[in-house]
Amino acid sequence: MTIQGWILILAFTGILLALTKPVGLWLFALYEGRRTPLHVILGPVETGFYKLAGIDPNAEQSWRRYAVHMVMFNFALLVFTYLVLRLQGVLPGNPQGLPGVSEHLSFNTAISFTTNTNWQSYGGESTMSNLSQMLGLTIHNFLSAATGIALAFAFFRGFARRSAATIGNFWADATRVTLYLLLPLCVGITMFYIASGVPQTMAGAVDVATLEGIKQSILLGPVASQEAIKLLGTNGGGFFNTNSAHPFENPTALTNFVQMLSIFAIGAGLTWTFGKAGGRYFRPC
Repeated sequence: MTIQGWILILAFTGILLALTKPVGLWLFALYEGRRTPLHVILGPVETGFYKLAGIDPNAEQSWRRYAVHMVMFNFALLVFTYLVLRLQGVLPGNPQGLPGVSEHLSFNTAISFTTNTNWQSYGGESTMSNLSQMLGLTIHNFLSAATGIALAFAFFRGFARRSAATIGNFWADATRVTLYLLLPLCVGITMFYIASGVPQTMAGAVDVATLEGIKQSILLGPVASQEAIKLLGTNGGGFFNTNSAHPFENPTALTNFVQMLSIFAIGAGLTWTFGKAGGRYFRPC
């Protein structure tokens, strides 16, 4: 191991530890349903969603009801993604004119992204249209991650409340995590990736001449936005299938460093949230 390697490891560990408490406290605010500075902008969006869906965010659920609503929500997303992939050939946002994805591949992909497994048995840029990547897959990168964090919140409440009959509201937990954590972080990280050279375009491809004088089509798409939530939500399913090994998804050493931090930041923060939520139960007698 070189000195530079040790410095990189120490820098990564130090920055991650420095992020753990602020991320954990932000998560704890969402866990408790408290207002954050982002409520000034996004609060009306959250309220409007509840009114549109007929949801009372203050109505707590038993663990059975919480689990049933979580399963129903993700099953609906599974069906939605399956249909988007199957109908890809007739839907817009398909500059390459790719046909609809086959039945078995659509089902396998929908299942894997719904469960946050994100298994890819296809070449992303040569199989999925821009719309399929954005609407069919990236939506799962957000909502499967939000589901996992919501379930962590429910788990924490089970510890903190001990004998309570309820563990929160799934819809409120998932909505707050998406609006006040994942979405704003991804906007900022996406802008950083774009500035670093990661493509973010609705164009299908650009033709270039190689050094040998051969014409080559370089496939493009809305890569930066998918890359941001892919890493932050600890998802797989990169635009180009090779994930962060592809230069269009991870072009520099700095983007690689940010992507490594993205993978660990929320998980590390949740450890702080758990300790904060458990509070008195974790203190020595």
